[in-house]
Amino acid sequence: MRPIAALALLAIVVSGCASPATVTASASPSAAASATASPAADTEWPTYHRDNARTGTGAAGPPFTSVDMAWQSGTVDGDVYAAPIIAGGSVIVATERNSVYAFDARSGATQWRATLGPPVDASTLPCGNIRPVTGITGTPVADPAAGLVYVVAFEQPAHHELYALDLASGAVRAHRTVDGPGSDPQVHQERAALTLANGFVYVAFGGLAGDCGQYHGWVVGARAGSLSGDLVSYQVPSPREAGIWAPSGLAVDVDGRLFVAIGNGADAPTYSFSNAVVRLSPELRVEDWWAPSDWQSLDRTDSDIGSIGPTLLPGAIVVAAGKSGTLYTLRAADLGHTGAEIAKERVCAGVYGGFAFAAGVLYVPCTDGPAAVQVGTDGALRSLWRGPRAASGPPIVVAGAVWAVDPAAGTVYALDPASGQVRVQRQLGAMQHFTTLAAFGTEILVAAGGRLVALLPR
Repeated sequence: MRPIAALALLAIVVSGCASPATVTASASPSAAASATASPAADTEWPTYHRDNARTGTGAAGPPFTSVDMAWQSGTVDGDVYAAPIIAGGSVIVATERNSVYAFDARSGATQWRATLGPPVDASTLPCGNIRPVTGITGTPVADPAAGLVYVVAFEQPAHHELYALDLASGAVRAHRTVDGPGSDPQVHQERAALTLANGFVYVAFGGLAGDCGQYHGWVVGARAGSLSGDLVSYQVPSPREAGIWAPSGLAVDVDGRLFVAIGNGADAPTYSFSNAVVRLSPELRVEDWWAPSDWQSLDRTDSDIGSIGPTLLPGAIVVAAGKSGTLYTLRAADLGHTGAEIAKERVCAGVYGGFAFAAGVLYVPCTDGPAAVQVGTDGALRSLWRGPRAASGPPIVVAGAVWAVDPAAGTVYALDPASGQVRVQRQLGAMQHFTTLAAFGTEILVAAGGRLVALLPR
């Protein structure tokens, strides 16, 4: 490994607040490979749950009976809420202290670290539960073909700054402020994964834990690459709240249409797009929407649809759920408005994070243990099994197993996809709320114990 060298960088300021950034490099970074945000190669995982449909499915593999630690990185400088992503042989990890790391996916060696603007002191915010500082929370997205990684940092003075970083070096290629027009950044949180599609980087916003202040759900889009030009944006028309906060973020179909889950709104006498799945055009215009018939009750009880993002399935089916534990299937081409779901079934106590889908089966991250539900191409639902209560984190399907975590205990589980039985489990160390995994081939990657850990099925 080469000695660590400090590199002074001049950030390209596109608009908004100027944000200083520094990069340290150690080990020759691997070259960026050609891919998109919906990858074909088993070694690419450039976005939350690998593709823009948010299916969370990776490489197949031979049967295994144990899981070995392939490598672990050095310690990172803060809490990791964002999922790791993989592009061009590099694993990208972002922290709440606004640091972005690149590790070699084969060895765990540090390739570079970019330190962005100073994170926000949580004690200066009116509410929230990420402490002592809050910085990068939403999962970044990579464009290996362009050699760029996009990430949103919450910076002092309180604002959300979108960065385009060079995938090979971590250098800042462009940045700009992306808060919704007229919004108060102090009461908006960027927890949703970023989305790269249609030549835009889409950024979604909800509120802080505690629902303080005059916040709204927002989606903001910046032109990919230079981040220059006018932003496009959509604000949920609810009088207040109705945040877009699910960690999995937006889903995108093959025509570039975006599907977004919206949380509960302030108790309103008429419907205003809370507890909804909304379909947006690439320019963020509303094309269609769906809401459950009990939307008003969900508003009043804070039991919102927005706790998990949509996933797109074969047959042009959209699947959605929420805090109530009810699973819904919808028609992507005709969401149908209130109560127009194809099917619904209460599968568990509550659903958070992001789904996984493989071979006709949806794997649901339930607070009382994962559920497997068969979903037909006609949207019909049939419950198959329930897994161990502790394995409640958002699942992925890799190497012939369903992988999920118990964040409280810091444990990774590999479950049999046919039965939900535990094949193997491995305790790794502290994890944050909504922790999910990624994969480099059949190698499983997770942020645990203050570092990135790679597990290899044997």
